[in-house]
Order: sequence, then C-alpha cells, then structure tokens
Amino acid sequence: MELIANLSLGFSVAFTPINLLYAFIGCVLGTLIGVLPGIGPVATIAMLLPATYALPPVSALIMLAGIYYGAQYGGSTTAILVNLPGESSSVVTCIDGYQMARKGRAGPALAAAGIGSFFAGCVGTLILAAFAPPLTELAFKFGPAEYFALMVLGLIGAVVLASGSLLKAIAMIVLGLLMGLVGTDVNSGVARFSFDIPELTDGIGFVVVAMGVFGYGEIISNLAQPEDEREVFTAKVTGLFPTKQDFKDMAPAMLRGTFLGSALGILPGGGALLAAFAAYALEKKMKLKPGEVPFGQGNIRGVAGPESANNAGAQTSFIPLLTLGIPPNAVMALMVGAMTIHNIQPGPQVMTSNPELFWGLIASMWIGNAMLIILNLPLIGMWIKLLTVPYRYLFPSIVLFCAIGVYSTNNNTFDVWTVGIFGVIGYIFVKLGAEPAPLLLGFILGPMMEENLRRALLLSRGDWSVFVTRPLSAGLLAAGALLLAIVLLPSIKNKREEAFVEE
Repeated sequence: MELIANLSLGFSVAFTPINLLYAFIGCVLGTLIGVLPGIGPVATIAMLLPATYALPPVSALIMLAGIYYGAQYGGSTTAILVNLPGESSSVVTCIDGYQMARKGRAGPALAAAGIGSFFAGCVGTLILAAFAPPLTELAFKFGPAEYFALMVLGLIGAVVLASGSLLKAIAMIVLGLLMGLVGTDVNSGVARFSFDIPELTDGIGFVVVAMGVFGYGEIISNLAQPEDEREVFTAKVTGLFPTKQDFKDMAPAMLRGTFLGSALGILPGGGALLAAFAAYALEKKMKLKPGEVPFGQGNIRGVAGPESANNAGAQTSFIPLLTLGIPPNAVMALMVGAMTIHNIQPGPQVMTSNPELFWGLIASMWIGNAMLIILNLPLIGMWIKLLTVPYRYLFPSIVLFCAIGVYSTNNNTFDVWTVGIFGVIGYIFVKLGAEPAPLLLGFILGPMMEENLRRALLLSRGDWSVFVTRPLSAGLLAAGALLLAIVLLPSIKNKREEAFVEE
C-alpha cells in the first residue's frame, strides 16, 4: 500500500504541465543526440547542466533523466542503420542490427530495439520503485575483488560472444586491454605509453575507437569494393514492423535482457554496458530454432535482448544514485552535480527529506518511456529513408558527422586524425575476419579491471588469495573458469566454429 501511495505522489508531481514539458524536451534531445554518432549522453548533459540552474530541482532532474534514456534509444538507430554505435552500450546492437538492415529488415530491427527498450524501461522503473533499498544492500556487498571477478567474467563472456576463431577473439580482447593502459597511471599519476604526446595522457577516447573501428572501417571496406558490388539498401527494404514470428522470437529475449539489465544496472562501473554484452552472450547460448537466422547474420534476438538489457540497466542505475548517493557511471556523476547545484544531498535521505523529487523522478521515467515509444515508432519510416540516399552522398556525410561528433567531445583535432587511423585498423580487422566488439569490451573494462585489481591488492596488502577467499568473487571467477573450460572443449569448440561459418 505504501508503494501505491508513493507512486501516486510521484505521478501527481510528474503530471504537472511544466514537468511533462521538460520530460518531453529531455526525450527529444536525448533521441536526437543518440542518433548523432559521437555525441553521447555524457557530453550532452555536461553541456546542458548550466541551463538547469534556473529550473526547479524536480524539472531539472526529469529533463536530464529524459536525455539519458532518450540517448540509449537513439544510439541504437545509427548502430542498426549505418553500423555506428551512438554510445558504448549500442556496440552489441551493431552485430545483428546492421546485418538485419543489410538484408532489408531495418524496420523490424528498429521496432525490436524500440519495443524492447520500452518494455525494459517500464520494468526497470517498477524495480527501481519497489526494490531500491534491498537492491542497494546487494550492491554494497561488492568490493574491489568482486568487481574485478565480475569484469573477468565479462571478458570471458566476450570471447564466447565473438564470432569466428577463439584465438582471434582472445587476441582482440588482449589488444583492447593493452589500449586501455594508454594514459595516466591511476595510482602514481605517471603517463604510460603516451610517447610524449600530450593528447594521449588522458588515454584514447572510447568514441574515437568505436567510430574508427566500426564506422570508418565499414566505410573503407565498402569503398574498397568495385562500385557494382557495394552495399546498396534501396531496393531491399521490406516491412517496417516485425512479423508475428519476429514477436515470438523477440518476447523471451526481451524478458531475459530485462532481467539481466535490471540486476547488472545496479552495479557501479558500467552496469548497462555489461548488461548489453551479457544479454547478447546469453542469447547466443540459447539453441537456435529450425530456420532461425544464425547470430551475427541478422537474428532479431541479437537486437531485442541487448537493447532491453541496456535500457533496464539505464533505469536501475538510478538506484545506487538515489539511495546511496553513489554514481554508478559518468552520467549519474553528472546527475550528482545537478543535485548539488540545487542544494540536494544525494543519498539515503533523499527518499525521506525530498519525497516529491524521488518519486516524481521515478514516475517521470514511465512517462518518458511512453513518450519515447510514441516518438520513435512513427519515425522508423523516416530513419529508413536514410538508407535510400545514394552511397556517394551517404558516406561523406557519415564521415563529416563523425568528425564533428569526435571534435566536439574534446575540441581537439588530434581526435579527428586518430579516428582516421582507427578506421584503417578497422578495415584491417574486416580483412582479417576479426570481430571488433571484444576489442571494445576489453578497452572499456581494462582500466576498470586494473583499478579494482590494484585496490583489492592494496586492501589485502598484496595477498592474491583475497580473490578466492571472498565467496562472491570466488563464485564469479569459478563461473568464468567453467565457461572458458566449456568453450575450449574440442566438441563445443568445433560446434561453435560451425555455427559461425558464414552462409
């Protein structure tokens, strides 16, 4: 009963005209920014933070939250249509979403992403409302050793997830981990592998790597083909919405993705991103039905699962922020900044001292998710029109938008050149038949793994047994070892390689 009373208070706050307007502005801005490659929610919220000074605290947070989950929606659009992840958690959507677009099924792919996101967003918000305090206690049990073990499990999952040879997948992860080492040492503050280039002291930007390897690499490989063999989407676009069979395939994937995303979103350090990769790995584990498209060749489950997971994760990542005052990712860190600007101390007392803000924000997420699905489903036809633009006009505009997006994140021309270099590297990966998704996961998780490894060893005074004496971390490491052992079994290895052979 208390939950219903709290939610009715929240809806009475969220349904005021001013808050509805700001939720709408946030959702529209988020979607547009998500669609533009390179300008993620972090950059947008950072740019718009000063604009919220004059707003009431509830309206400011509702608008910023709208931008966050709006960008999660929008990021999948470019991932599906032009193989460009709008932000990090859209990387996995590229794998099957883009293949669906190539086969003329961009409409069902975009609809699957939208419907999966809406469903997961609603469930994630319900979990946030009902389980915030007990789930926070679970997140408290995670120390540095547990985070390190979870990330090791994530990387092993990425090996399983990658198509093609295991050796190439492991090589890509190791390369990603090595790239993550570039920058300033966490503990000593000394520059590592920066080769005296000042721009590398902060490390290589995720956006730079993702755009180069996925976007520019794809464009270069397409331009390397003779003109008559290049990919043209125009004649092949079939139905705009999923078929009955698509819905049958999507529904269980959405449920699994939502469950995973809700659980992993609570964890600080990129829960929504980990959730997207974990959901894709889980879908790959499920047996293919007769006649179902293999993964990596346009399976709709490979879009619905990860998209549901990253949106559920985006909603539940508010739990540690609102209940503990701990920001689980960069966007939530900016939310802490916004709350501080309005003299609100994030933490357990928000729920009691400022219930209008807490429950108003939660109720606005439902409204925001409804706005996003109403906004995005009618736009599917418009986005698909992008594919009818001749390639000679489309590729220079993609290159230009990427360059603008990359430049605007740091106002630095060095980043634009670096994207070009990674584009060539991406093209080499295409030629070698190596999938770039594990590289990106290694690159993102590498610095976080190193930080947690060193923190765990500092706390245990250099005793490595800390990873196996703590039950949670030991369990996660054991799960990782088991997964690796299963994948390396000759019979499974051969079946896995057969499953990934291009038809």
